[in-house]
Amino acid sequence: MDVKIERPKGIKGIKPKYWVYIGYGFIAIALVVWLATSDIASTYKVDSTGLNIADVKSQKFDDYVRVDGRIEPISTVQISPEEGGIVMEKVVEEGSQVRKGDVIIRLSNSNLDLQILNAEAELAEKQNILRNTQISMEQDRLNNRTEQVQLDLEVQRKLRAYQQKKKLYDDKLIAKEDYLQAKEDYELALKRQTLINQRLNQDSIYRLAQVDQMEDNLANMQRNIQLIRKRKDQMNVVSPIDGELGLLDVELGQAISAGQKIGQINDLTNYKVTGQIDEHYLDRVHKDLIATSARNDKDMNLRLRKVFPEVKEGKFKVEFVFTGKTPEKIRSGQTCYLSLQLGQPVDAIVIPKGTFYSTTGGKWIFVVDSSGKKAYRRNIRLGRQNPEYYEVLEGLEPGERVITNGYESYGDATILKIKD
Repeated sequence: MDVKIERPKGIKGIKPKYWVYIGYGFIAIALVVWLATSDIASTYKVDSTGLNIADVKSQKFDDYVRVDGRIEPISTVQISPEEGGIVMEKVVEEGSQVRKGDVIIRLSNSNLDLQILNAEAELAEKQNILRNTQISMEQDRLNNRTEQVQLDLEVQRKLRAYQQKKKLYDDKLIAKEDYLQAKEDYELALKRQTLINQRLNQDSIYRLAQVDQMEDNLANMQRNIQLIRKRKDQMNVVSPIDGELGLLDVELGQAISAGQKIGQINDLTNYKVTGQIDEHYLDRVHKDLIATSARNDKDMNLRLRKVFPEVKEGKFKVEFVFTGKTPEKIRSGQTCYLSLQLGQPVDAIVIPKGTFYSTTGGKWIFVVDSSGKKAYRRNIRLGRQNPEYYEVLEGLEPGERVITNGYESYGDATILKIKD
């Protein structure tokens, strides 16, 4: 009778020929683990040539920022003609010194000349009308006066006739009808005298009002002509201040409209310095900060007068003025390098500035070991910065050395092997 032999379970049941494959599998797994945990996966080899290695130092950190400034006049005044016209003459050229009231350009405007002629002709016409009206009113006044005199004389005669007939009537020498007629004639003459006096008073008031109105109209027309003639004087564009003609953008024969900007006058009684600062410092830059600049081996002191809040292309504009005597022989457009002090110097751990910041954002850096053959990635925290150094708040100690350039090619490496 055959006995069934069962294959052993577990490892003992594996055929010997499979042991080889299992061994290879364990080796492959161990190799993968070793590669993942060894330096090979995170190491990058770099050449020491061109590598910037800087020392971490403990020293005074000077809190300032460098500003490339440009010297400009303390103020500029725009030149704009009050009247439009054609450029007939350029009296002054750009760069010339001018005094207040000096003629810069002369313009011509035929329409304005025609307006002046029309206004003068209208004024002359109104003056003739007023003169004729005054003559007519004077004639009417004389005629009315003559009529008034005649009525006064008539009243006197009617009064005498009335008084005579009244006496005769009282003496029973005339009929009552004659007496009544004389009385009525006298009373009528009195009424006519009263009416003519009222009419003359009204005519006098009317004439005075009419003359006053016409004289006011003439005065307004005369003022209008004066204004038009003044506009004629404004055809000469003059300098509003003493200074330098910095710009004159016109050509002979060019048509210019009223209010158009054609140039500017630079006030050279003083100067200012304008510059651009990185937006990184926007919260720390404010009015009245002090800046210094070296010129001809002498330090110049300036005060921050104005901070422009608008940021363009990552920078904002600032404006400085000299606090002491204005330096001699400076010109508009010259470059002026300023050191703007943001705070007082303090003891701090610092590292030199480098291109590593643009890649790491200042969050980590490679620290070189004591052998100088390897550098290890380390997290750090930076604070303030000036044109030369970063302030280190955490992660580095004085005496250590760091790599400050070449981070664009390091990728995700955590260890650098430095080759000679």
